[in-house]
Amino acid sequence: MKVVALVSGGKDSCYNMLQCVAHGHEIVALAHLLPKQDEMDSYMYQSVGHNALNLYADAAELPMFQQSIDGKPLNLDFDYQSTEGDEVEDLYKLLKKVKDSMDIEGVSVGAIFSDYQRLRVENVCNRLGLQVLAYLWHRDQTELLQEMIDNKIHAIIIKVAAMGLDPKVHLGMTLEEIQPHLHAMHDKFDLNVCGEGGEFESLTLDCPLFKKKLVM
Repeated sequence: MKVVALVSGGKDSCYNMLQCVAHGHEIVALAHLLPKQDEMDSYMYQSVGHNALNLYADAAELPMFQQSIDGKPLNLDFDYQSTEGDEVEDLYKLLKKVKDSMDIEGVSVGAIFSDYQRLRVENVCNRLGLQVLAYLWHRDQTELLQEMIDNKIHAIIIKVAAMGLDPKVHLGMTLEEIQPHLHAMHDKFDLNVCGEGGEFESLTLDCPLFKKKLVM
């Protein structure tokens, strides 16, 4: 099926795109929710690194759809229902914009563990008649990180926010470079090695789907 990929610029959304292609789907567009400031309080969206997303689209040679995040996390219920002014409705506007412009049937989502995020994406996609493709969902994070490296996801660390991670040391490191330290911090502090708990965020500079490489 033809698929739009929700992207943050990080490793997870990029690797899920690779998985979509491996399962026979075609990525026809990228979609991104644009924060009004460099960092924002959101239960749903990664905002660090958003300034590089236009370069990301150029590297993939795919159209990029964007929507500003105007809402706030108002409805925190586990079973989300459409709520005016909630940030989830910005995702609805974004995907509706894509669906109105292109013939898409599915949405690539790089979520790994958060039920909060998954249920809200599913709510939006169900309302639009789109299928959620989340191949990383509940995968073992140690295995996932190794797969990303093996599949040539070249991503760097652009934010750290956890015990054992030092911005002076770890910012700018590649996944392969920081992998041993992440495993050590997992053993010591129970850190999520894919950063699913917000421990770190990444920016993908190159992957097999890119026609060009980002250079920092």
